[in-house]
Amino acid sequence: MKTKQLLIAIGVITAMLLAGCSPMYRVGALRTESHSVKLGNARSVHVDIELGAGNLELTGGAEKLLEADFNYNVDRLKPEVKYTNGTLDVRQPDVSGWPNLIGISDFRNEWGLRLYDAVPMDLRVNMGAGTSVLKLAGLSLTGLEVSLGAGIYTVDLSGDWARDLDVTIKTGAANTSLRLPKNVGVRVTVDDGPNLIEASGLTQDGNVYTNAAYGVSAVTMQVHMEPGIGQINLDVEEATAAAD
Repeated sequence: MKTKQLLIAIGVITAMLLAGCSPMYRVGALRTESHSVKLGNARSVHVDIELGAGNLELTGGAEKLLEADFNYNVDRLKPEVKYTNGTLDVRQPDVSGWPNLIGISDFRNEWGLRLYDAVPMDLRVNMGAGTSVLKLAGLSLTGLEVSLGAGIYTVDLSGDWARDLDVTIKTGAANTSLRLPKNVGVRVTVDDGPNLIEASGLTQDGNVYTNAAYGVSAVTMQVHMEPGIGQINLDVEEATAAAD
């Protein structure tokens, strides 16, 4: 019952954000654009992704630093892609002012982003509202910070990791699924908040969750979650595969 009530609350908050008075922008024809960015001579990169409202799918596996596909039907949502001196910015214009979309219920803003696996990467993802699937296994992450507003999100950190990694995940009114590796030691700390937590394949000690490899494996992943209201699902990849 509590889970259902929380999901309803998330839906209501998201709907309130997506509805309102008169819109500032109009829906037009659906536009599809593709962008790619070469790595150049950079030996490490900082990647900053900011999407005010929409759908984001982020994965590795690109042959270049970035290979991206964008679909949008509001002209003002045309994405901006900039790369300078090892810093890649992919952002929705006026991302801090996503209420500009208030009153537009049928807008589309869909990003499919693929990043290069081999370069050391400090990654920051900031979403205002919507849905996202972040499949980050294989990337050479040196740091990860994820900020998510109202919506439904999956952050997939399963797989093998070559180096220690510190992760920060902040959420608003969200249903968040965090998938974790089996063979890499993981420690997840969840700040107190009005949320429900379901953990599979993890040992709980208060607000701290660890997997069987924690304290044993050579590589350690430290995850700090700062949740708002909503549901948090923590799954170790072996438990997820068994459930499927």
